[in-house]
Amino acid sequence: MISKAKYDSIKKRVLDYYVKAGTALTDSEKESVEISDMGLNDIDTYGLQLIIYINTQRVCVKEMVLLPGQTCPEHRHPPLGPDSPGKEETFRCRYGSVYLYVEGDPTKTIKAKKPAGEFNVFHEVVLNQAEQYTIMPNMRHWFQAGPDGAVISEFSTHSTDEADIFSDKRIIRAPEVE
Repeated sequence: MISKAKYDSIKKRVLDYYVKAGTALTDSEKESVEISDMGLNDIDTYGLQLIIYINTQRVCVKEMVLLPGQTCPEHRHPPLGPDSPGKEETFRCRYGSVYLYVEGDPTKTIKAKKPAGEFNVFHEVVLNQAEQYTIMPNMRHWFQAGPDGAVISEFSTHSTDEADIFSDKRIIRAPEVE
């Protein structure tokens, strides 16, 4: 759980990152920033901050921020029935750099500083500004911001974050603010 004071501090930093990336936001979008410490009470290590622009039954668009070195833990977007193979998503780096890890041949020496917890995939894809990568449904992945932080646009099929399966069972995806 994150304290209200810490939430407000992180939100200010996140809004500064959107400015650095040249992302224009409405007042309503600025108010709707989601801040999650993944239930681990260590937001400088684990977390994700985002704005959801749209999430319909067919498409979702988000703008995510990772603070320097911050990690979104390993997870996957599972099938949700016969007509839903799971979320397919494309990440496009807008600012900074992001180290993305997906299933595949492990990279010998990774750039990320692997935090404690359950991490099993180490095929590294480094995304710098204007580079993108598509993550297929049900593929395990995790990502970490480089030293300057990162702003990442996500374009995907319908998003059901509450259905994500995290490798580390301690993770609580829904933000909790005291």
